[in-house]
Amino acid sequence: MKICQKLYTQGRGWIDIKTEVFTSPPQLVLAFGARPLMEDKKHFEEIRAFFPNSHIISASTAGEILQTRVRDDSIAVTAVLFEKSQLCFSQAGISTPEESYAVGKKLADEIPKENLIHGMVFSDGLRVNGTALVKGLNDNLPQNVSVTGGLVGDGSDFKKTVVSLDKVAQEGKVILVGFSGTKLKIGYGSLGGWDTFGIERVITKSEGNVLYELDGKPALGLYKTYLGDKAKGLPSAGLLFPLRLHRENEPEVVRTILGVDETEQSLTFAGDMPVGATATLMKANFERLIDGAYQAGNMSIEPLGITKADLAILISCIGRKLVLKERIEEEIEAVRSAIGEEPAITGFYSYGELCPTASTEKQCRLHNQTMTITTFRED
Repeated sequence: MKICQKLYTQGRGWIDIKTEVFTSPPQLVLAFGARPLMEDKKHFEEIRAFFPNSHIISASTAGEILQTRVRDDSIAVTAVLFEKSQLCFSQAGISTPEESYAVGKKLADEIPKENLIHGMVFSDGLRVNGTALVKGLNDNLPQNVSVTGGLVGDGSDFKKTVVSLDKVAQEGKVILVGFSGTKLKIGYGSLGGWDTFGIERVITKSEGNVLYELDGKPALGLYKTYLGDKAKGLPSAGLLFPLRLHRENEPEVVRTILGVDETEQSLTFAGDMPVGATATLMKANFERLIDGAYQAGNMSIEPLGITKADLAILISCIGRKLVLKERIEEEIEAVRSAIGEEPAITGFYSYGELCPTASTEKQCRLHNQTMTITTFRED
């Protein structure tokens, strides 16, 4: 595997972060950046000029990760030549969250299954129900195929997210990359580090990813009561206080707010809010957040055995970034200390993360408020 990395900032233009001489075109180019930059045709054409014969995934973010730095208002580009593996791509449009399952199914159906071992998803972050998207993928991919990825971001604005394959990034797209090959090893890990507080409440009215009532009371009103003065900053303020959901015989998951409806007194989340589930508010614990990132790094390299990763793609939640603030790079440094100095690191801050709950599982789930890591190694 050969990897080249470039960085664009408005002050310095393009600079090389990691150089490589490619013997053939890299199959995959990941371009993560601030939405206004990703919507600018000029920047896409510059990336295309660097890598004229490669597939380019362009995505907006809530922060760009390149090596151990976290930036805003930049473009982080990572080009990867897989020397012993094959990649395939599918893309679908999405307009509303109700289409999410069908979109997941379409993406899965279009990917060739021979020797397929892993899929990675980059999805519009606001038009999707992540739970349903994941179910569409899980139900229609072979059971031995794992899936990771994330919902792309738009800073803390929650106005518009953009992602595309081989075009200027645009709204309403979901991309699936399929990885095949007997020489390719892939690992993954996803952990949070938040603490619960307050009483458990039961979801008494919801529809998909829209929450209407907790304990028979309007959800938005209850949430505002807990947030106090911070409620003026919704929906972004809600990222500081996610909800932990628990259902019998199912793993606990964390959900964060994507939007509010004052008329309906409802909250829209990144994934399903099932009736009957218990919901508990959560708050940040700085040290546990950073330790969660370290442990996710450890999980992600377990399947690789004694070999080191070549590449690590980090997708972390915007809520973590808003909480950690000037300490945000500590979680990236924690990942680096777990996976070692060798792997190239790239990634972004997201509106939701996709990953199995354990490194030994294949069944993907939607997560929020986690650091999620996918590692790659060719033997």
